[in-house]
Amino acid sequence: MERTVFTGGLVFDGSGAEPVPGEVVVDGERVVEVRPGRSEEHPGARVIRVDGCTVMPGLVESHAHLTFPSAVGHIDPSFNPPVDVGFFQNVRGMETELARAERNAGILLDAGFTSAYSAGSLLPMPTEVVLRDRIRAGQVRGPRLLAASAERDNHPVRPGGHVVADWQGPDSCRAYVREHAEQGYDSVKFLLSNDDVFTPGGSQMTQYTWEEARAAGEQARESGVWLNCHAQSAESVKLAVRAGFRSIYHCTYADDEALDLLESVKDDVFVSPAPGIIYANVHEGEEYGIDRATAERMGSVAALEGMAAIYPEIRKRGIRALPGGDYGFPNNPIGRNARDLQLFVEVLGYGPVEVLTAATRHGGELMGMGDELGLLAPGYLADLLVVRGNPAEDVRLLQDPDNLLWIVQDGRAHKQPQAAHPHAAA
Repeated sequence: MERTVFTGGLVFDGSGAEPVPGEVVVDGERVVEVRPGRSEEHPGARVIRVDGCTVMPGLVESHAHLTFPSAVGHIDPSFNPPVDVGFFQNVRGMETELARAERNAGILLDAGFTSAYSAGSLLPMPTEVVLRDRIRAGQVRGPRLLAASAERDNHPVRPGGHVVADWQGPDSCRAYVREHAEQGYDSVKFLLSNDDVFTPGGSQMTQYTWEEARAAGEQARESGVWLNCHAQSAESVKLAVRAGFRSIYHCTYADDEALDLLESVKDDVFVSPAPGIIYANVHEGEEYGIDRATAERMGSVAALEGMAAIYPEIRKRGIRALPGGDYGFPNNPIGRNARDLQLFVEVLGYGPVEVLTAATRHGGELMGMGDELGLLAPGYLADLLVVRGNPAEDVRLLQDPDNLLWIVQDGRAHKQPQAAHPHAAA
């Protein structure tokens, strides 16, 4: 982007401070200046008036599933466990899976998410690695992506019914991490706990031993990848912290010991509750066969109550919790991701500025780019949104694409008003 000044509106810089009137100056792919108030002098710059709007960093999705099939305008009810999993009987190969992931990446960028941290590939093929590299090369539009492996269940009976010999044990866990690191993944995901969707009482079933989790952690550090995990039971959260997992999903039933452990590593770990899919199952699933009784059997009712109870304590302890809600199901499609910010406020007890900070500054930290992503500050990448209104007063504004007037990524305008007539100042 040529030297450009966004002026006349509010600036939310991602630091945790309230939005204030100000200007943001972009030159090339970087922010070069953020200043309060409004200047009348902008020599040689393109001037964009954003009166009535807020300029803020691009959003970061902390729990992305870009290989899941359902997105806004593209609903696929065949991937809707446990009601329907017919999707897996119709997998057509890498070309089809990549095309769907590329479509989803564009939809997520259209929703204002300029970066995405994957919470796992749907299938054991390197779709996300290829997608990440195509986005980086500018061949596909989408958020900058960190790719994650398919999630590793510790049951030797694999999908399709075949049994894998020596699937369990420390050596097998170590090999899984090493092999996926060699394939180019940025992170490797483990199902440290089971889930009530898969089996009754599954959320309280911890699937790995300490020796297995420790082996995975040691190999991840040796191979230079991060570890992510699905962890609902208190014991699985404790395993994750002790083994060095970096991004821990759900933490729904963490007890005091698990919370103490999380707090002890709060500068190194991230949690992502994923309220989006749980809320959708409880309140928005009937069209797809998930009535109240089914939501109860799936554990979603208890999980929503568990999140509402535990996350105010996580908030109080200063543990970094990030929006990101398992989007990609028919009742929770990709493209609605900004709804998680509303759920953080209305269900989990966060303030609007807190959740905006989590989705920007803490998101940049999650991406491993905290020194150049997630803030509007000199030297940071020019990932920014111009939002009609003030999302620090109402985070729901971010859910309406019409409110996202500008979406800028790496200094390139992915979206801008067609009627805008910027001018160069003399």
